[in-house]
Amino acid sequence: MSDGFRLGIFVTIIRPEEKGILAAADARGIPVQRYDDGAVTFGLERPEALPDVLLNRSVSHTRSVYATRCFAHYGVPTVNAPEVVELAGDKILATLRLAERGVPVPRTEIALDAEAAMTALDRIGYPAVLKPAVGSWGRLMAKVDTPEAAQQILEHKVALGAPIHSVFYVQEYVTKPDRDLRAFVVGSEVVAAMYRRSTEWRTNAARGAVTEAAALSPELDELARRAAEAVGGGVLAVDMLESPRGPLVLEVNPTPEFKALTGATGADIAGRIVDYAVQVGRR
Repeated sequence: MSDGFRLGIFVTIIRPEEKGILAAADARGIPVQRYDDGAVTFGLERPEALPDVLLNRSVSHTRSVYATRCFAHYGVPTVNAPEVVELAGDKILATLRLAERGVPVPRTEIALDAEAAMTALDRIGYPAVLKPAVGSWGRLMAKVDTPEAAQQILEHKVALGAPIHSVFYVQEYVTKPDRDLRAFVVGSEVVAAMYRRSTEWRTNAARGAVTEAAALSPELDELARRAAEAVGGGVLAVDMLESPRGPLVLEVNPTPEFKALTGATGADIAGRIVDYAVQVGRR
């Protein structure tokens, strides 16, 4: 492009995903302005030489929320929008929004105290899953089969004392096949999808799940798009699972990795992201 359009990218590290985005921007003749999430500072006055749009690729939810808010303060549109990053990056807020919009999700209860969490677990039933409100790659999640196991985990969380461990997200353990489903939504379209198979109950690709391309049924395609729209839309990965009562949405990721998905499907996801960011920046 020769009109001076610039793409900003807010990063923690340059992973294969970010390399793909940089290569896609270069192939389109789009200059990229990088921002290191550990080095950048934000003042209240609008600085010079800002990009036309910012693509958030930080691995930190907290940094993502505040950085996108700061760029919005400067009048720079971001992908995703600050509201989407804040909402989708918090499992509790996202689950509430999905339920409000009629998107099917697993049975879930939120507790603000460890004793209340035990009550919530009794209502949900065992086995159940304890999740942190913020997190990815399946970390800090626990499947609990008995009240004794749950009590030990909750006591450990309380002892850690961090705010992330003081709110308890309790979800039913859903009986499913040895797989879940990730659909990658860009704008209003599902651009690629894959199954993630594992003998472990967590089927994250980052934990070694085997991936393969998935052809979505019209029902699943619509469900993925509805879930993405519910949290505000943009570039989002929608994780779904097949349950005895039909497909359920587990979560919507606002800063998704896509190396495994690209490998499984061959889709040019990085290119689709760059094209979408350009569209947002030119609105």
